[in-house]
Amino acid sequence: MSVKITGVSAGSPAARARLRPGDELTAINGHLIHDVLDYRFYMMESVLRLDVAPAGGGVRRVRVRKGEYEELGLEFETYLMDRKHSCRNKCIFCFVDQTPPGMRETLYFKDDDERLSFLFGSYITLTNLSDEEIGRIVRMHISPINVSVHTMNPELRVKMMGNPSAGRVLGALRTLADGGIALNTQLVLCPGINDGDELRRSLDELERLFPAVQSIAAVPVGLTRFRDGLYPLRPYTPEEARQVIDAVHAYAERWERERGERIAYPADEFFLLAGMELPGNEYYGAYPQLENGVGLLTLLEEEFRAALDDTVPAARLGREVSVATGEAAYPLLSRLMREAERRLGIRVHVYCVYNEFFGRTVTVAGLLTGQDLSAQLRGRELGEELLLPAVTLRHERDRFLDDVTIEQLEAALGVPVRLVENSGEALLAALCGG
Repeated sequence: MSVKITGVSAGSPAARARLRPGDELTAINGHLIHDVLDYRFYMMESVLRLDVAPAGGGVRRVRVRKGEYEELGLEFETYLMDRKHSCRNKCIFCFVDQTPPGMRETLYFKDDDERLSFLFGSYITLTNLSDEEIGRIVRMHISPINVSVHTMNPELRVKMMGNPSAGRVLGALRTLADGGIALNTQLVLCPGINDGDELRRSLDELERLFPAVQSIAAVPVGLTRFRDGLYPLRPYTPEEARQVIDAVHAYAERWERERGERIAYPADEFFLLAGMELPGNEYYGAYPQLENGVGLLTLLEEEFRAALDDTVPAARLGREVSVATGEAAYPLLSRLMREAERRLGIRVHVYCVYNEFFGRTVTVAGLLTGQDLSAQLRGRELGEELLLPAVTLRHERDRFLDDVTIEQLEAALGVPVRLVENSGEALLAALCGG
């Protein structure tokens, strides 16, 4: 196994050792290099023996001295130094399967990669991992790992994930826990399938993995209008959402008494579906599941109000802007913008954009498309500029999910568009023109 070097940073230990683009890195201190985890784990020592295959042929061993934890200075074709691991499951609730035809190819790729879990916080199902790969995670102490559990009932997990090994690999959770690997877990809940008694069973089983299990998020299934031919699923009713919240709270409140933290949290969407107020800042502790939409709105409000208290109300009196978001965040943003208007002397138009593209059951801002924004905001009062959550754009920040670009949206609406990161401080700064 070898990995091609595509770049060498000037002045780096690798440059001093005369490594060149086109060389192939085979091993570090006798350990074969397969991907970014091997590379970053074995490169941390201060004395390295690199086995390198130069572009011209042959093999040479290079000795490198560097500071402990100092970067070696090599660049590779991809960040992972390998292809992404694709998902082997056929989950009944898979969001990718609900993507309409005719969109760009990357939107149909399902990743299930333990390296992305460690490096970027994405969730994995464990069904891609061999015993050897589980052992590598423990040996390298790759922690934390984020796991999509969904249910701790092996037979039900096989049914929900459409993979015969989905139940068996639940045993890997114990291996990881015994190896000292911290686990953040999520349960994507589907009405009548893995909630109710099955949810309580999952919480009971995950409790047996404490303290390795550091957090549990209960998330409602996301459904689009593109479900023809897929497993029959429906959204949660308000009463069912309240039942999920009650079930999770029964465990979380006991764990808080016994362990000093709640550990299990319903996603914000469950509170919104149930018509309940979102919990306050103290409820979420260190906010361990923000990426799952757990406490996202509460933290935004907390940060915004704190930033507002620290702001001198003379930044740009008379400034007029607009803010657009999805249905889920609209009520909160409306309240915050009225407060900002009162205290800063600015004018803010707040617009709720409905997701006609994926369907009205999708309410989060991160899945809004350029065409819905354009159609629903055209002709509205938008002020000097339109503020949009940065999460509405794909990772490269150049276009929306439907391939509409920022420039195209600006042309359609006739105002500049400003992207705002998901923090209260960033939102207030954007409102003030900073």
